[in-house]
Amino acid sequence: MIRKIFLTGLLVAITLFSFAQNIDDIINAKEAERIEKILSSDEMQGRAVFTPGIDKASGFIQKEFKAIGLETFGNSGTFLQDFNLVKTRFISAKAKFDNDTIATKNIVAFTSNPELYINQDSGYIRAFIKPGDNFNAEAFKYIQNAKSYLVLVDTSFAKELHRMSSFKRPVFKTQRSTVFILTIYDPTKYEIEIKHEVTKLKLSNVMGILPGKTKRNDYVIFSAHYDHLGIGKPDSKGDSIYNGANDDASGTTAVIMLAKYFKQLDNNERTLVFVAFTGEETGGYGSQYFSKQYDPASVAAMFNIEMIGTESKWGANSAYITGYEKTDMGKILENNLKDSRFVFHPDPYPLQNLFYRSDNATLARQGVPAHTISTSKMEEPPNDEPNYHKQSDEISTLDLKNMTEIIKAIAISSGSIVAGKDTPSRVDAKVLK
Repeated sequence: MIRKIFLTGLLVAITLFSFAQNIDDIINAKEAERIEKILSSDEMQGRAVFTPGIDKASGFIQKEFKAIGLETFGNSGTFLQDFNLVKTRFISAKAKFDNDTIATKNIVAFTSNPELYINQDSGYIRAFIKPGDNFNAEAFKYIQNAKSYLVLVDTSFAKELHRMSSFKRPVFKTQRSTVFILTIYDPTKYEIEIKHEVTKLKLSNVMGILPGKTKRNDYVIFSAHYDHLGIGKPDSKGDSIYNGANDDASGTTAVIMLAKYFKQLDNNERTLVFVAFTGEETGGYGSQYFSKQYDPASVAAMFNIEMIGTESKWGANSAYITGYEKTDMGKILENNLKDSRFVFHPDPYPLQNLFYRSDNATLARQGVPAHTISTSKMEEPPNDEPNYHKQSDEISTLDLKNMTEIIKAIAISSGSIVAGKDTPSRVDAKVLK
């Protein structure tokens, strides 16, 4: 029996080694250039949300997933994961605190509802932003909370509140609202009436599935965002298109190539999900919606790939993992690469808080070992990424050979997790801040 187990294990090892030897047939610089050139072309118009450019990019990714042979989620027949946001336009607001009338300019509401009528019996939690508080930190704490708040803001923050009234991003439809009132006292009775015009906006992630052999309800996610900044004011060279070759056509290219690799390998025990997120640049909407569709307990790991088109601070054959210390996933990847020249490092930019600034964050906050792999230099100029969020982020600035090696490293290092042999430890929600 021992000999049989040994021979079986040896056969599996030889098979995997042989396939790894042929990985260049699937993951190579020529293929990376083909995909990158299309995604970051001027034809895609910078892939901004709600533009024809991002629709073209979506169409291309869908064609790639279909050609690879991925399945659609739930056999829906489409690789699109559609969802809606709502955008509001202020119409009117009035409020009365006891016997005093509040000026309209001192009322700011964050809501997805066209009409609000609030009084002391409406169930809104009363909160306060007091003199000396950090206004932005306190305000966003209440905006992002799952409950409805009436926030009484001290008059010392008049400028901040008025400035905040123009800071309105689209939101997911929800019944909760947060209303800020600039005031000097806490009323016994109040009435607030607010009206907005509400417009529905449609967004789409692009998602393909490779069902697992034996662990179909265990998921491993490979992700990147395919949106970027679109078209803006021309630079000194007359270029107005933010091509986003590194940010994040490089990650999307990796997701497509990894999908092809694992499809041809055809031995994944866990179900693999390949997803290109929308809306990362405007609020992380795609990953937020996607994350709500899965039971966090069923997700074994998430490999989010962000900006891998340039060399890391350590040079070639290296990348870093955000939130490295929060799970043992990085150690698993390192162990699977111990005989290679490639090295994964812990995130060298802790002050940038990168673990919470990319599409891995929503699942990570739910305990999933969800990390972002990147090579982007996030230091102060002149050692940072010179083309970050600029029109000059084009394919000519990328090191496609090194980028290909990073994609290979992800493919090989994730192998034991894909095979169900390794399961990374969970993120401890208690230590998330």
